[in-house]
Amino acid sequence: MTTVRLCIFQTDYYYEYTECDSVGSRWRVAIPHILGTCSALPTPTRGTDCSFSCAVGEFLEMSAQQCTPCAAGSYSLGSGVRFDQWDTIPAGFTSLATYMDPGPSGEESQACNSSSWTPQGVYLESSRDECTVSLVYAVHLEQQGSVSFSYQYPDNNIFFEFYVQNEQCQEMAQTDDQKWIKLTTNGEWDTHTVNLKSGTNILYWRTTGILVGGKMVKPVLLRNIQIEGVAYTSECFPCRPGWFSSSPGSSSCQPCPRNTSSNKGAASCTSCPDTQYSHEGWSQCKERPPCSEKDYFQIHTACDSEGKTQVMYRWVEPRICEENVTGAVALPPTGEREACPPCNPGYYNTNDSTCFPCPPGTHSDGTSVCEECPAGTEPVLGYEYKWWNVLPSNMKTSCFNVGNSKCDDMNGWEVAGDHIRSGAGGSDNDYLILNLHVPGFKLPTSLAGMTGTEFGRITFVFETMCSADCELYFMMDVNRKSTTVVESWEGSKERQSYTHIMTRNASVSYTWAFQRTNQAQDVRRYISDVVILYSVSVTNVQDGVASACRACALLSQSSQRSGSCIPCPAGFYIDRDTNRCQECPPNTYLSGHHTYGEDACLPCGPGSKSNKEHSRCYSDCSFSHTEHNRTLTFDLSSLSPVASLTIGPSFTSKGTKYLHVFNVSLCGHQGKMAAVCTDNVTDLANKDMGSDSTQFVNSVDSFICQSTIIPADGRGFRMALASQSISLADTFLGATVDSDLDGINARPELFSDNSKGIPDINFFYRSTQATGSCERGRSAVMTIRCNPEKMDHGQLTVPSACPAGTCDGCTFHFLWESGSACPHCTQDDYHQIEGACKGGVQVTLSVWNEPKLCTKGMSLPAKSSAPCEAIALWLKVGVGGGAFLAVLLVSLTFYFWKKNKRLEYKYSRLVMSANKECELPVADSCALAEGEEPEDDVVYSHKPSLLGKLRAIANKQREGDSSESVQLKSSQSERWVWG
Repeated sequence: MTTVRLCIFQTDYYYEYTECDSVGSRWRVAIPHILGTCSALPTPTRGTDCSFSCAVGEFLEMSAQQCTPCAAGSYSLGSGVRFDQWDTIPAGFTSLATYMDPGPSGEESQACNSSSWTPQGVYLESSRDECTVSLVYAVHLEQQGSVSFSYQYPDNNIFFEFYVQNEQCQEMAQTDDQKWIKLTTNGEWDTHTVNLKSGTNILYWRTTGILVGGKMVKPVLLRNIQIEGVAYTSECFPCRPGWFSSSPGSSSCQPCPRNTSSNKGAASCTSCPDTQYSHEGWSQCKERPPCSEKDYFQIHTACDSEGKTQVMYRWVEPRICEENVTGAVALPPTGEREACPPCNPGYYNTNDSTCFPCPPGTHSDGTSVCEECPAGTEPVLGYEYKWWNVLPSNMKTSCFNVGNSKCDDMNGWEVAGDHIRSGAGGSDNDYLILNLHVPGFKLPTSLAGMTGTEFGRITFVFETMCSADCELYFMMDVNRKSTTVVESWEGSKERQSYTHIMTRNASVSYTWAFQRTNQAQDVRRYISDVVILYSVSVTNVQDGVASACRACALLSQSSQRSGSCIPCPAGFYIDRDTNRCQECPPNTYLSGHHTYGEDACLPCGPGSKSNKEHSRCYSDCSFSHTEHNRTLTFDLSSLSPVASLTIGPSFTSKGTKYLHVFNVSLCGHQGKMAAVCTDNVTDLANKDMGSDSTQFVNSVDSFICQSTIIPADGRGFRMALASQSISLADTFLGATVDSDLDGINARPELFSDNSKGIPDINFFYRSTQATGSCERGRSAVMTIRCNPEKMDHGQLTVPSACPAGTCDGCTFHFLWESGSACPHCTQDDYHQIEGACKGGVQVTLSVWNEPKLCTKGMSLPAKSSAPCEAIALWLKVGVGGGAFLAVLLVSLTFYFWKKNKRLEYKYSRLVMSANKECELPVADSCALAEGEEPEDDVVYSHKPSLLGKLRAIANKQREGDSSESVQLKSSQSERWVWG
């Protein structure tokens, strides 16, 4: 049974305020520490107004209801709370891992159960995978307030957003720049602040990694979360271990200096013993280890008055090792003096071995005095650093530590004669920074009239030697707005060159950042991992120095300023003989950074032409090809509008759904690269940067470009997110039916065979921007195929064997099938059909050959008609000839039949005569008696035909005897007489 006792001491209970009523008032009530054990508690008392708050450094002492300064070793924000200790996730915070893509059956994926925000002592680290992880904190504000936090957000392959919900879980109205967090430079911390309304506010810090390329993302780091508007705090917060507050009424605590430590709530720091050490903000000291080779590094001294330099060795600062113990190594002695390297090109050497830039209008190779450029030439301005005795004045080096924001002002890089190398740093996960500032670009006079896209280029030669997961970043900051990563390299890399082209005239800071490992460690393990930079050159720098001179165009001799350099108009080169401007021949383009001599005008590839300024080659959508004595003419203008191709969805190892979107500008547009890809998240995060810089950093103009899209339904975002926009084709090489051009193979075997008989047209492109994996830059081949079944814009596809459009990551292949890709129709593409003669009229029709493999061009001839006869002449002649032959055949048949009958009769008479022993019958009379009149008429046995009469007359005219069978007609008898 609990004993109830009289509570008369303040240690038996504590005070709290009731909820505010409708008029903004409240009551102070006493609550026992153990419920049900106290009686006679103080009676409730009217409390302060709900809007009451104390100043910073004070807290509300509840017994007197007055603001009281915090004691030393503690701090107060007055009306706010701060979270800056991250050994564990503080009470009230929750880390939630969600996965927005359900499984095949609709179930939730379990792959993200282990993903969370991880405390790392002085900061909180987000998840490194592609899961969506939210850090949630709910706070009730009595008045309008704000939340601010410090963060590092170096990698745009992870999406980082901050938003606020009310107690009904409805998202509060926020602008895009409040919701989407801006990127930061590696190693630097930034602060984000959002205003809050009174009442319940649920705060969300949400990250989602995009591991599309298989590359591990760099996490988001959070520290110093501060919330204002809680109206009052009833107690002060003790300083965390390693920090202290020396005076009462403090609003914050300070870190203990190096080689000191402190416990929680300390008012001062305690020095470490001589055999121990600590870094800034440590809560305890550690024993000093024996010195080793990892604890020192070498440097080259600056040239002395005699032009000598030498190698020296220094301890890594802050020095934590002990050299006077067993097993420790000593600092090596200073090296021998040796001759200094020469000055860099564009500089000259003074008597005290100091290098100075050449005056304007002069040049030097670094080993000789500066000389003026000859007449007809101008200096080639730029930076060319290949000797590293001292750091150039426009370069600086620094070191950033993830936890402490800097490495105690240490140099991140060290010069070493013929190269510059990464320094020791303070720890293995430090960012070692080297920065080069370029105030702007200025094209030489001979190039000032060009309209190309190259204003300058930076080229550097480097090498990395690593035993861990080191990474080198090359970044740039345009107009001091925001730093973006241009390229990065992981692990060891052999000596190689990298070039980046500047396409706009702007002030730029180039940065090299090297990190030995991204894992936080107290022990130095990878001090020997190093990056070496051998040379750096930048062209067309506004205030650069000159290492050489180049020829320029001159005014005519009649001019008063004869001999002065002048800019050539766009598309003109400098004639070698006259030093005058001459226009490039048709269908050639200027190489960009070279205009001297006609060889600067490079010919455009097959099937292409140059634009008016001779700055770029492009396809005007027309193409012709001759084979088998037939010329095929193509008009691809219907394919000129920008087309899009979406590939996917694809899934990462944890199932994140993403799409690849390609935008294609095939031809036309006067050579303008009309395909645009934009990173909308980065664009929103950098909305305040201004249109110029935003366009430069986040938008890609190209003939073919690619973006990676995270669908809105796949991650729970309000809209689809676009990132990793890259150019695949900023140079058009040409169009041909051949499968090879400029070292690029179209690989026709990747697509189905072309069975139409019309050759495919291959459009070849290249991106001149080299990458870590593509030394010559990316390239693309667009295969255009005639397919009448695909009308209008047709259909874009990628090879089934390479679903991402590329098989090697460098060359992309596309197939565009369309009826608009068929050649112009000619007379070979149709045939004519003649109709029957009807009513004296014959109709002729023209019909396309099937299948029809042409478009536009010649139209089908109109239907034609011509007069005709019902019976054709040839038919008439044939019928007449046939009738004549038939009559002749009948006549000949009858003639030979008659003749055959006569022969039969003669034969029968001969047979009869033979039977009578050749006795001839006695004739009645062979002549007429004297004075006897002939009484008998000659009667033919048969009435002769006309033909027979004619033949008989003809026979009488012949010589010799002739016989005719006649019939003698007499009154007595009939006799056959042979004549």
